[in-house]
Order: sequence, then structure tokens, then C-alpha cells
Amino acid sequence: MPCLPQSLRYFTVRLVRGTGLLCPECILSGIMSVNGKKVLHMDRNPYYGGESSSITPLEELYKRFQLLEGPPESMGRGRDWNVDLIPKFLMANGQLVKMLLYTEVTRYLDFKVVEGSFVYKGGKIYKVPSTETEALASNLMGMFEKRRFRKFLVFVANFDENDPKTFEGVDPQTTSMRDVYRKFDLGQDVIDFTGHALALYRTDDYLDQPCLETINRIKLYSESLARYGKSPYLYPLYGLGELPQGFARLSAIYGGTYMLNKPVDDIIMENGKVVGVKSEGEVARCKQLICDPSYIPDRVRKAGQVIRIICILSHPIKNTNDANSCQIIIPQNQVNRKSDIYVCMISYAHNVAAQGKYIAIASTTVETTDPEKEVEPALELLEPIDQKFVAISDFLSQPWLLVFCSCSYDATTHFETTCNDIKDIYKRMAGTAFDFENMKRKQNDVFGEAEQ
Repeated sequence: MPCLPQSLRYFTVRLVRGTGLLCPECILSGIMSVNGKKVLHMDRNPYYGGESSSITPLEELYKRFQLLEGPPESMGRGRDWNVDLIPKFLMANGQLVKMLLYTEVTRYLDFKVVEGSFVYKGGKIYKVPSTETEALASNLMGMFEKRRFRKFLVFVANFDENDPKTFEGVDPQTTSMRDVYRKFDLGQDVIDFTGHALALYRTDDYLDQPCLETINRIKLYSESLARYGKSPYLYPLYGLGELPQGFARLSAIYGGTYMLNKPVDDIIMENGKVVGVKSEGEVARCKQLICDPSYIPDRVRKAGQVIRIICILSHPIKNTNDANSCQIIIPQNQVNRKSDIYVCMISYAHNVAAQGKYIAIASTTVETTDPEKEVEPALELLEPIDQKFVAISDFLSQPWLLVFCSCSYDATTHFETTCNDIKDIYKRMAGTAFDFENMKRKQNDVFGEAEQ
């Protein structure tokens, strides 16, 4: 096991632990390092990741899910596979992409546009319309509904919260989103895909809240779509495992230290405050401590469960125009649930699977005692399935305020909720709101890596 360097045993001012796939801990370690903090990042695993790790070769995935027979020859070479246990897409104009651009972590990564975004209605899937032209051409709505939805999209596109002339009688701070839908006479099916496939809400709780947040979410979707055309989403080549390594490099450039395969035995408390962690008889002292919920299982609250089923396919998903990658959202009302079901699909085109193979992941928040049955509507869209891997994990949140603990990953297939968690932790740590300008790399990096 690695030993703590003498210089880090007493003088660490930020200690960050846990490395998931673009986990809050990884991003925050990079941000804090850029801001001049002294960071020690410890992980008990010998690899980057944990619950959200990226698995290669394919034989390891079979072992992880206790399928001892291993993959058949039809799966191709095991080394051609790189399977993300919790895959999520990046909104092209979203918060995570901004973090990557501001920190210039993009210099370490290559991305590919996800080829389509779809929504489920009446047992079928349809492309999500998010522009006036797509609204008029969509089979998702009838003729009169298309015109009403087009007017709604024009209103959203022109809306400027700093210009009351664009409000059209709507008060963004008091008018509920339910009233906005009523103003444009939108039907329930249109409300479903607007709230869940465009604004990306997981439940219908938003309907009775002020409309400003929803309008901004729809604008974000449209702006992200406008960046590349096919969909608003991006995915890195070789999978999400490249992302934490990019932020690890950023932290290291600014003096951060990473230690993998370093167990954490105890959290050290003095006078009611966290002052460090103990590892293999050594103590690393710190002023602030960040970790994921798995490090403090007796200090977090179980808020629910998430089921994820990884499916290996030999074909693209039907009715997606043979897309090599896509997202499908099944709104809760379409399947009589309280929360949405998500499907994201990637493939050999992203260098994460053998030639001609596809990886689709269905996920949702568990609501019953039979989680697998809950995702059946999604699995029916994926048939035939070569192999399934089922995982059910607890969704944990932090009530203990002495440690800055991130939340578990939710069922969504995008990173926006994870970025909100990062911004919340940053605000509690720094005492000021998150500012992207603080993430910018200096003109010359600490170790002489000049700005490109």
C-alpha cells in the first residue's frame, strides 16, 4: 500500500476522496487545485471509479455480476469493450461541458454527438421535437396540437427574463408551469414530453412551481441541439472513464496529489469538527473533507433505490433510424408511474463495444417490490437482448453537515443533476456561489504547461 508523503500528513487543506465517473469529488479536486488549495485525493480502489466505474475487458463485467460462464465468442474480443456502469450523456451547452471548457480538460478528450433523442408515447417512440420546424413535421401530435406547440416554442425561444416585453402576460416568478401550458392549450401528451424529454424533469412536481426554471431548461435543450444538430447530447470516445482522469491531470498540474488503492479507516474528529482521516495507521489532516456516501454509510440517509439494467444488443433500437447512439425517455404518465424510465444506448461507434455491438442501459427509480418489472416497457423496446446485467443500488443523500458528501447517482441519463450537486457542495465549502470564471486555468500552469 502507498504511504502518505511527509508533506501531506499535516498540511493538507482540502482532502477529497472517491473517484467515480465524473463524480463531484473529481471535479471539485480539480477546481480546488486551480483555486490554489492543497488537495490530497484518496481512493480505496486500485482504479478510477467505484459504483460508477468503467469495466474492461468484458470478462470483468461478467465476473462483477457473477456470471461465471463468461462471454460467448459472439461478443468478440473482451478488450474491445469498455462498459460504463452508470452511463450519462453531456448536454452540449450544459454545465458539465462548460466545466470542461473552462478548465480545458477538453484537451485530453474526444467526443461524439449522440445521434438521437426520443420520447415514448402509446408503446412507440418518436423523435423529440424541439424546434418550430420539427414541431410541424412531428408525428407525435395532431395538426392543431402542432400549431399550438409551435407557438409555445416561439414563446420560449423569445423569452428573456430581463425583458418584460417578452413575457406575454406570464410572470416568471409567480406563474406556474401548469398555467403556462394552459395558456397555450397544450394537451397532456405534449405536456409529458415537454416536461420530461425537453426540460428533463423526473417527476411532475415542477408543474405547480414558478415557470422560469422550466423555460430555462427548455431553452438549454434547444441551444444544445443547435450546437450539433442531431441531438443535444455528447458522449466521450472510449467511455466516461476518460473524464475523471482528465480532472485528475488538472489537479496534479496545480499541485494536487492522487493516491489510489489507499483505504480510509476512520474520520478523525476534534472538538466536534472533522480534522482528518486515518489510513493504515497514518493520519492526513485537513480543514475540509469531501467524500461519496460509501465512505460514511452510517452518516447518510437512504432516499430510495435505482435499478439499472445493462443490455448487450447486436442491433440498433427499432424506430431510431438505425442510430448508433440515442436516448429514450418514457414519461411517467405513459406507463402509470411516479417517475420516468430512461434508456441510453451507445455502441462500437464510441469505441466501447466490439464491432456491430450495442450497449443499452435502462434505468428508473424503484417504486415497487419488483424493480425488474418496472423497466419492462424499456426492455421491450430493446428486444432481442443478447445479455442482461441487473444492478439495484441505494440512492443516498447527506444529513451529516460536518463532511461535504455528494449524493448517489440518480436514474437520469444526463449530468445536469450531478453538476447541481457539485455547485451545491462548492457553495457550502467556499461560502460563495459557484462561478465558472474561478475554474479557468491560469495563463501558465504551475508546472509550465502553457495555455494552448
